Amino acid sequence: MKGSNRRIGIIREWKVPVDRRVAMTPKAARRALAMHPDLDLVVEPSPVRAFSDAEYEAAGVRLASDLSDRDLLIGVKEVPVEHLLEGKRYLIFSHTIKKQPHNRKLMQAVVRKGITLIDHELLTDSSGERVLAFGHWAGVVGAYNALRGWNLLRGGPELKAAHLCHDLAELKHQVLKLVDRDALHIVMTGAGRVGQGALEMLEAADLRRTAPADLMAGTLPGPTVTVLGTGDLYHRADGAPFDRSAFHRDPGGHRAGLLPYLRHASVYLACHFWDPRGPKILTHDDLRTPGLALRLIADVSCDVDGPIDSTLRASTIDEPFYGYSPVTSGEVAFGAAGSIGVMAVDNLPCALPRDASEAFAQDLMDRVLPALLGEGDDAMIDRATIVEEGRLTARFSHLEDYAAEATNAR
Repeated sequence: MKGSNRRIGIIREWKVPVDRRVAMTPKAARRALAMHPDLDLVVEPSPVRAFSDAEYEAAGVRLASDLSDRDLLIGVKEVPVEHLLEGKRYLIFSHTIKKQPHNRKLMQAVVRKGITLIDHELLTDSSGERVLAFGHWAGVVGAYNALRGWNLLRGGPELKAAHLCHDLAELKHQVLKLVDRDALHIVMTGAGRVGQGALEMLEAADLRRTAPADLMAGTLPGPTVTVLGTGDLYHRADGAPFDRSAFHRDPGGHRAGLLPYLRHASVYLACHFWDPRGPKILTHDDLRTPGLALRLIADVSCDVDGPIDSTLRASTIDEPFYGYSPVTSGEVAFGAAGSIGVMAVDNLPCALPRDASEAFAQDLMDRVLPALLGEGDDAMIDRATIVEEGRLTARFSHLEDYAAEATNAR
């Protein structure tokens, strides 16, 4: 890692639709200044941030519209090209490492303007574990939306939209209105950060955990949640015993085994990571199978054209639901006769920006800031640096065609 990072600016989010999250909250900023007396931290004013400018000032944090004197600029989402400051260091979620087409101009501008680009997603500890993520909050809001969708489909009282709730506590109060509880059986895939967040919300709604065999027996009253492990969800296509390690090395040669569970589960909550080399989890043909109890698919992972064919498109925080017709394999109105409800929002943490930001900022403070200030693991920052002063780093030299006129990787 090169250069000083003592003068840090927290940038406003410019991306549309509006993202109200922030990488450093007033509480975390005040703590950072107290722990690092030589830190020069400013926050760019924002009219849309979940924390007001006044809250930062009350925490003793200076506001500054001019960030040209900053060594490092920290944000959440991608920065529009016209707002990139030449020669600066940025720490953001850039969404460029998979050569995402919609961010190619961003990568080209980063190279052209001699910028250093560090990506939150690539910050890992010595074991390779990510240190910063919003996944937990995607799970929380995704599970809440599943319960909200259930109430809508069953004619119960409408739960308040997640983004209209002040915080997590209000969401947990809302789910006490859940109706037709005996008929609610959720089957869930994914046990990582996203899955743990989903379970937190489901436990607040008083759903009890059941084993896959108990769900298949179909004898327990709801509300229940059944978490499928990798070995429950996938099977070897050749009939050989499932080998978890082999599957993670190469998921090819496997088939999904979710369909039998959907004869008993009324909601499918997808919180998994999907490897494109692996099989689809739910196909259009699967969803036409007679006798399914399935009424709602909450695709928290939201892989459009991915493993779940009913995820026809990403939905939005304002309008999270649409209907899927198994007959036509197309979109219909949510709640239409014969349809399956779909929730497939791709930016779920944005619905709880205060809680999500506080948790993210805490991890940034404890696990990343010391390294940024030269007091911790420099290697962690080096691993997460995609571009250094306008040049692709060696680890990301494969992006050279994506960056077009980029200089040679070092």
